[in-house]
Amino acid sequence: MSNKQFLITGGAGFLGSWLCDLLIAKNARVYCIDNLSSGRAENIKHLLKNKSFVFKKHDITKNTLNVKPDYIFHLASRPSPDDYLNNAIQTIDVNTEGTKKILELTRKTDAKLLFTSTSEVYGEATVFPTPENYYGNVNPSGPRSCYDESKRLCESLCMAYNRTYGLDLRIVRLFNTYGPRLRGDGNYGRALSRFIWQSINNQRITIWGNGKQTRSFCYITDMINGLMGSLLVKKTKGETINLGNPKETRIVDLANMVIKLTDSKSKVKYLPMPDNDPRRRLPKITKARQIIGFNPRVKLNQGLSKTIEWQIDR
Repeated sequence: MSNKQFLITGGAGFLGSWLCDLLIAKNARVYCIDNLSSGRAENIKHLLKNKSFVFKKHDITKNTLNVKPDYIFHLASRPSPDDYLNNAIQTIDVNTEGTKKILELTRKTDAKLLFTSTSEVYGEATVFPTPENYYGNVNPSGPRSCYDESKRLCESLCMAYNRTYGLDLRIVRLFNTYGPRLRGDGNYGRALSRFIWQSINNQRITIWGNGKQTRSFCYITDMINGLMGSLLVKKTKGETINLGNPKETRIVDLANMVIKLTDSKSKVKYLPMPDNDPRRRLPKITKARQIIGFNPRVKLNQGLSKTIEWQIDR
């Protein structure tokens, strides 16, 4: 890995900035691009003086890149529901036009590509744990479809380029990931980061629906290890792989854990469930275990404590 160049799209975001840190620590050269629409410059500012790190503010839907990477992590997207529901057209553009440009760059440079898809491609799943060969149950014209369907199209684009040009690529479907640097503000907050922000400020914790819906929460270091293995292990070429924690947690239980860990006086406030919000998320990770040895190790209470500590210290 030493002296290999990695291109990371969305590199100033939550996942991307952690990848930048890990790769620089392993003596790789990192070319990080981000338009900073949801990524934060503060996530990577400590790397700017490193000679092996280059940052370019760049919109992947607009221009081609003059770079010849050995590896590409394509993370750029708008994955926060509040964000993509308010920016539907931009979300579709970033996912589709942006991904096609990265695929063309991959073809021209003969790089190895990892495309980050999402558990959202499964929609309202009916099989649990959900395997990669489950085709999904998605509303193609619902409010979430701008994200769900454009990610499904991106997967189709990736496999079309793989079959047509023989590109060395793989698709990973990410389930909920959390940890330090996950935004909890404005349109970018996810449920967990929002719960933490509300609890440390003794505000009401807002839960959509009755709180019995579930998600699986994977700590950032486990997810980053999964991403690295997915790109670097040769057997992943042409594969689609679930990455996430194989344990599900009810949202109301998550909120109560955060309240307890922050010693908060917050109470829970229940709001109407948004349209098409999935009731369960639980990945089957057998393929990831077999091919890359993926096995999330950080327990939820441990990861929550680290995330809360970071949020309080900011």
